[in-house]
Amino acid sequence: MREVFFLIDTTGTVIHIDEGRSAVAIDDSRSRWEAIWDARDRIGEIAHSHPVGPLAFSQEDETTFAALEAGLGKTLVFSVVAPSGMIRRENGRDSIVESEPAWANELRRASGMTLETETD
Repeated sequence: MREVFFLIDTTGTVIHIDEGRSAVAIDDSRSRWEAIWDARDRIGEIAHSHPVGPLAFSQEDETTFAALEAGLGKTLVFSVVAPSGMIRRENGRDSIVESEPAWANELRRASGMTLETETD
């Protein structure tokens, strides 16, 4: 398993992918930062995986989000896809995504995980 980053445009198309070397981190990447800058006017969502959980934003995620929004001068939508679901931050509010976009399964596959479903 590995952490994976997806940059998604306003149409829901994945326009850039970065793959980490471990399940708990992804190395910084100049190409990722350049892709973000180049797509700054058409970014719909920035997503990454937490293949071993949690279904939450980490402290590193929080500082990265703040840096991205400060650098781009606008509020963005961020998501984390984990084995147990997907969480999204939009307009400063976090919510569990009930109806996941198609790219969420792509992100799980690229990360080497599957969606865990609860059983009674």
